[in-house]
Amino acid sequence: MTANSARAIEIFTEANELPAEERAAFLDQACAGDEALRRKIDALLRSNDRAGDFLEKPPADDLSEARAKVPVGEKPGDWVENYKLLEKIGEGGCGVVFMAEQEGLVRRRVALKIIKPGMDSESVIARFEAERQALALMEHPNIAKIFDAGATESGRPFFVMELVHGIKITDYCDQHSLTTEERLKLFVQVCHAIQHAHQKGIIHRDIKPSNILVSTVEGSALPVVIDFGIAKATTNQHPTDKTRFTAVEMLIGTPAYMSPEQAALNTTDVDTRTDIYSLGVLLYELLTGSTPFDTEQLLKVGLDETRRVIREQEPASPSARLSKLTDADLTTVAHHRHSEPPTLLRTVRGDLDWIVMRALEKERARRYPTANGLALNIQRFLANETVSARPPSKFYKLQKAVARNKVLFSGIVIIAVMLVVSLLVVSLSLAKERRSRQEAEAASVKSREVTRFLEAMLNGVGPAVSRSWPPQWRHVAWSPDR
Repeated sequence: MTANSARAIEIFTEANELPAEERAAFLDQACAGDEALRRKIDALLRSNDRAGDFLEKPPADDLSEARAKVPVGEKPGDWVENYKLLEKIGEGGCGVVFMAEQEGLVRRRVALKIIKPGMDSESVIARFEAERQALALMEHPNIAKIFDAGATESGRPFFVMELVHGIKITDYCDQHSLTTEERLKLFVQVCHAIQHAHQKGIIHRDIKPSNILVSTVEGSALPVVIDFGIAKATTNQHPTDKTRFTAVEMLIGTPAYMSPEQAALNTTDVDTRTDIYSLGVLLYELLTGSTPFDTEQLLKVGLDETRRVIREQEPASPSARLSKLTDADLTTVAHHRHSEPPTLLRTVRGDLDWIVMRALEKERARRYPTANGLALNIQRFLANETVSARPPSKFYKLQKAVARNKVLFSGIVIIAVMLVVSLLVVSLSLAKERRSRQEAEAASVKSREVTRFLEAMLNGVGPAVSRSWPPQWRHVAWSPDR
């Protein structure tokens, strides 16, 4: 279907719902001078009027009764109070989200979330109302704002929130080839948003990429956390009077991002640290391109095995996961991070491994106690400071100090090298001079010993002895001077 055909069908659908006397004005505005489009829609409308309601009449009464029992949901073009539904932009287990136009004193595009027909059971409505109240409690730039709430004519609740023009965080990072450092900075903002929710007494319990939308605002990436649909109050004041919005033995959340305590099916044993685990999974995926446990594999093995894997199996560290990839896959992952495979491995190995694996601890007491604690470690890593994810040794602290002060330490190293070289040159010169002096002293001592020996020998020779010597020796043996 071409874009023009789709547009013609959309205009025809809206025009067909209007009274005959209002269609002309609507088409003048909708077609905006496009005569060909106007003629096409006029022809469709005439054909539809001639057909009458033949296709709408069922052949039997039993079919009419069956159709009446089928719940009909809202569609684009419908009105919910003073909000006109424009298009469906999302759908979850119990709710559907529309982009809508608010009419009245305030005109703006919003996201309107409404419970699906047939899903309006007591527990679903309770969870839905919990999300509505949870969002109303929070005021944070990285959390979608709530504007309004109400109920449809059929009694199904809805709420209106900020329309976030963004894509899920992992897709945004890959499409923009964000570096590991840039991804970590986005992740820190997400941590601060979750911390704000925790301070308001709300656990998200379904942190995953599709619930974190990123858009570009004034040249900067802005992540926004959405969908607190399975949120749970952590304080004594529950979001609504209906506290039974999660059932016993009901698997709540997305398996690949689910904490071990969520997999235990004990909803009363879930606290803010379950979000820390999910944040660890998200960080793992931002670094490696995959979750610790593959989603497709978890869905294949069944509920019991999924729960066992999440609760008992230790995942590979991020650097270990990267090192096991094929060369082609690793190159692709590195390319999405504007890096080369060896560089990416070096970046992830070490501190980032420790940070992620601490967030993914099976025992909650060993995880970061707060989302801010996790964010702080990321910020310390970005600043080349020591992180608390492992006990720092003196050598590790020195490494970090060098990384923080590269210029200073580079200067110190250069000076140290120059000093060492100078000392070596001076030492070699002194050693050479010492050897020369020793050799000269040795030669002088030997010369003096020879002289003393000859003097002692010649002093003992008299005239009588010298006359018995051969004639050529006599002048040496005695002289008037001696």
